[in-house]
Amino acid sequence: MSEIVTEGNGWVEQTADRADLDVTFEARGRKRAAAVEALGARVAAAEKALGLDGVTTLSRRVWVHTEYRSGKPAGCRATESIQVRVTDLAALEETMSLLLGSEPASFSGPSWSLAEPEKVQAQAQQKAVEDARRRAEGYAAAVGGRLGALVRLSEAAEHGGGAPMMAMRARMAEGAPDVSDLGLDPEPVRVSARCTTTWTLISD
Repeated sequence: MSEIVTEGNGWVEQTADRADLDVTFEARGRKRAAAVEALGARVAAAEKALGLDGVTTLSRRVWVHTEYRSGKPAGCRATESIQVRVTDLAALEETMSLLLGSEPASFSGPSWSLAEPEKVQAQAQQKAVEDARRRAEGYAAAVGGRLGALVRLSEAAEHGGGAPMMAMRARMAEGAPDVSDLGLDPEPVRVSARCTTTWTLISD
Protein backbone atom coordinates (compact mmCIF):
# COMPACT_ATOMS: atom_id res chain seq x y z
CA MET A 1 0.00 0.00 0.00
CA SER A 2 1.33 3.43 -0.96
CA GLU A 3 1.76 6.16 1.65
CA ILE A 4 2.11 9.95 1.69
CA VAL A 5 4.28 11.67 4.32
CA THR A 6 3.80 15.40 4.97
CA GLU A 7 4.81 17.96 7.56
CA GLY A 8 2.38 20.47 9.05
CA ASN A 9 2.89 23.74 10.91
CA GLY A 10 0.44 25.63 13.09
CA TRP A 11 0.65 28.56 15.47
CA VAL A 12 -1.54 30.69 17.70
CA GLU A 13 -0.73 34.12 19.14
CA GLN A 14 -1.95 35.31 22.52
CA THR A 15 -1.11 38.56 24.28
CA ALA A 16 1.50 38.09 27.01
CA ASP A 17 0.19 38.14 30.57
CA ARG A 18 3.51 38.33 32.43
CA ALA A 19 6.91 39.97 32.05
CA ASP A 20 10.38 39.16 33.42
CA LEU A 21 12.94 41.81 34.38
CA ASP A 22 16.65 41.38 35.17
CA VAL A 23 18.39 43.99 37.32
CA THR A 24 21.94 44.08 38.71
CA PHE A 25 23.40 46.22 41.49
CA GLU A 26 27.08 46.81 42.21
CA ALA A 27 29.08 48.46 44.96
CA ARG A 28 32.76 48.79 45.83
CA GLY A 29 34.67 49.09 49.09
CA ARG A 30 38.19 48.83 50.47
CA LYS A 31 37.18 45.65 52.30
CA ARG A 32 34.64 42.94 51.54
CA ALA A 33 32.44 43.97 54.46
CA ALA A 34 32.34 47.57 53.23
CA ALA A 35 31.48 46.47 49.68
CA VAL A 36 28.68 44.22 50.92
CA GLU A 37 27.30 46.95 53.17
CA ALA A 38 27.29 49.44 50.30
CA LEU A 39 25.60 46.87 48.07
CA GLY A 40 22.91 46.33 50.68
CA ALA A 41 22.14 50.06 50.67
CA ARG A 42 21.76 50.05 46.87
CA VAL A 43 19.52 46.98 46.87
CA ALA A 44 17.40 48.44 49.69
CA ALA A 45 16.44 51.27 47.34
CA ALA A 46 14.79 48.68 45.05
CA GLU A 47 12.84 46.85 47.76
CA LYS A 48 9.74 48.99 47.25
CA ALA A 49 9.51 47.76 43.66
CA LEU A 50 10.08 44.15 44.71
CA GLY A 51 7.27 44.41 47.25
CA LEU A 52 4.56 45.63 44.88
CA ASP A 53 1.44 43.50 44.38
CA GLY A 54 1.80 41.30 41.30
CA VAL A 55 5.62 41.32 41.51
CA THR A 56 7.55 38.15 42.40
CA THR A 57 11.29 37.79 42.91
CA LEU A 58 12.36 34.66 41.03
CA SER A 59 16.02 34.61 42.02
CA ARG A 60 18.82 36.53 43.73
CA ARG A 61 22.52 35.86 43.25
CA VAL A 62 25.41 37.61 45.00
CA TRP A 63 29.08 37.79 43.99
CA VAL A 64 31.85 39.32 46.09
CA HIS A 65 35.41 39.38 44.81
CA THR A 66 38.69 41.23 45.18
CA GLU A 67 39.68 43.65 42.43
CA TYR A 68 43.30 44.02 41.35
CA ARG A 69 45.26 46.89 39.88
CA SER A 70 48.78 46.33 38.58
CA GLY A 71 48.66 42.89 40.15
CA LYS A 72 47.87 44.18 43.63
CA PRO A 73 44.58 44.12 45.61
CA ALA A 74 42.69 47.39 45.05
CA GLY A 75 39.51 46.86 47.04
CA CYS A 76 36.47 44.64 46.64
CA ARG A 77 33.38 44.64 44.47
CA ALA A 78 30.01 43.19 45.47
CA THR A 79 27.29 42.40 42.92
CA GLU A 80 23.71 41.20 43.27
CA SER A 81 21.63 40.04 40.32
CA ILE A 82 17.86 39.89 40.76
CA GLN A 83 15.30 38.34 38.39
CA VAL A 84 11.79 39.68 38.81
CA ARG A 85 8.48 38.49 37.34
CA VAL A 86 5.54 40.86 36.96
CA THR A 87 2.24 38.97 36.75
CA ASP A 88 0.03 42.07 37.06
CA LEU A 89 0.97 44.03 33.95
CA ALA A 90 -0.82 47.10 35.27
CA ALA A 91 2.09 47.35 37.73
CA LEU A 92 4.84 46.96 35.11
CA GLU A 93 5.56 50.63 34.48
CA GLU A 94 5.69 51.44 38.19
CA THR A 95 7.95 48.44 38.83
CA MET A 96 10.37 49.45 36.08
CA SER A 97 10.30 53.08 37.16
CA LEU A 98 11.16 52.21 40.76
CA LEU A 99 13.89 49.77 39.75
CA LEU A 100 15.51 52.24 37.37
CA GLY A 101 15.18 54.97 39.97
CA SER A 102 17.27 52.89 42.36
CA GLU A 103 20.24 53.34 39.98
CA PRO A 104 21.14 49.72 39.13
CA ALA A 105 24.39 48.88 37.37
CA SER A 106 22.39 47.18 34.61
CA PHE A 107 18.77 46.51 33.70
CA SER A 108 17.11 44.44 30.99
CA GLY A 109 13.52 43.60 30.13
CA PRO A 110 10.71 43.09 29.82
CA SER A 111 10.84 39.55 28.46
CA TRP A 112 7.26 38.58 27.62
CA SER A 113 5.65 35.18 28.24
CA LEU A 114 2.38 33.37 28.96
CA ALA A 115 1.51 32.00 32.38
CA GLU A 116 -0.32 29.02 30.84
CA PRO A 117 0.92 28.41 27.26
CA GLU A 118 -0.54 24.90 27.31
CA LYS A 119 -4.03 26.42 26.99
CA VAL A 120 -3.25 27.53 23.43
CA GLN A 121 -0.93 24.63 22.57
CA ALA A 122 -3.85 22.36 21.62
CA GLN A 123 -5.07 24.97 19.10
CA ALA A 124 -1.63 25.14 17.51
CA GLN A 125 -1.45 21.34 17.31
CA GLN A 126 -4.85 21.18 15.60
CA LYS A 127 -3.74 23.74 13.02
CA ALA A 128 -0.52 21.78 12.40
CA VAL A 129 -2.44 18.55 11.72
CA GLU A 130 -4.90 20.41 9.45
CA ASP A 131 -1.98 21.87 7.53
CA ALA A 132 -0.37 18.44 7.13
CA ARG A 133 -3.66 16.97 5.93
CA ARG A 134 -4.16 19.74 3.33
CA ARG A 135 -0.69 19.09 1.97
CA ALA A 136 -1.32 15.34 1.81
CA GLU A 137 -4.64 15.83 0.02
CA GLY A 138 -2.89 18.00 -2.54
CA TYR A 139 -0.28 15.33 -3.24
CA ALA A 140 -2.93 12.61 -3.44
CA ALA A 141 -4.90 14.60 -6.01
CA ALA A 142 -1.71 15.33 -7.96
CA VAL A 143 -1.14 11.61 -8.56
CA GLY A 144 -4.78 10.88 -9.36
CA GLY A 145 -5.67 9.32 -6.01
CA ARG A 146 -7.32 10.30 -2.74
CA LEU A 147 -6.26 10.41 0.85
CA GLY A 148 -6.90 7.47 3.15
CA ALA A 149 -6.51 7.00 6.90
CA LEU A 150 -3.84 8.52 9.10
CA VAL A 151 -1.15 5.91 9.76
CA ARG A 152 1.41 7.75 11.88
CA LEU A 153 1.81 11.12 13.63
CA SER A 154 4.95 12.52 15.26
CA GLU A 155 5.57 15.87 16.90
CA ALA A 156 8.44 18.39 16.87
CA ALA A 157 9.40 21.08 19.38
CA GLU A 158 7.42 24.23 20.21
CA HIS A 159 8.60 27.74 19.41
CA GLY A 160 7.82 31.29 20.64
CA GLY A 161 7.95 34.94 19.48
CA GLY A 162 5.90 38.17 19.49
CA ALA A 163 4.87 41.68 18.33
CA PRO A 164 3.29 44.60 20.24
CA MET A 165 -0.41 44.97 21.15
CA MET A 166 -2.38 46.55 24.05
CA ALA A 167 -1.35 49.60 26.11
CA MET A 168 -1.16 50.44 29.81
CA ARG A 169 -0.44 53.43 32.05
CA ALA A 170 0.67 53.69 35.67
CA ARG A 171 1.34 56.50 38.12
CA MET A 172 5.06 57.07 38.55
CA ALA A 173 6.65 57.24 41.98
CA GLU A 174 8.11 60.65 42.91
CA GLY A 175 11.77 60.92 41.88
CA ALA A 176 11.66 57.82 39.68
CA PRO A 177 12.08 58.05 35.88
CA ASP A 178 8.95 58.11 33.73
CA VAL A 179 9.02 55.02 31.49
CA SER A 180 5.57 55.51 29.95
CA ASP A 181 7.04 56.51 26.57
CA LEU A 182 9.29 53.46 26.22
CA GLY A 183 6.71 51.33 24.39
CA LEU A 184 6.16 48.79 27.16
CA ASP A 185 3.01 47.30 25.64
CA PRO A 186 2.53 43.55 26.16
CA GLU A 187 3.47 41.56 23.09
CA PRO A 188 1.63 38.61 21.57
CA VAL A 189 3.48 35.40 22.37
CA ARG A 190 3.42 32.84 19.57
CA VAL A 191 2.84 29.21 20.53
CA SER A 192 3.72 26.89 17.64
CA ALA A 193 3.48 23.22 16.81
CA ARG A 194 5.01 21.13 14.03
CA CYS A 195 4.11 17.58 13.13
CA THR A 196 4.94 14.88 10.62
CA THR A 197 2.08 12.72 9.36
CA THR A 198 1.86 9.56 7.30
CA TRP A 199 -1.34 8.77 5.36
CA THR A 200 -2.44 5.92 3.14
CA LEU A 201 -2.84 6.74 -0.55
CA ILE A 202 -5.94 5.28 -2.22
CA SER A 203 -5.63 4.85 -5.97
CA ASP A 204 -8.89 5.20 -7.91
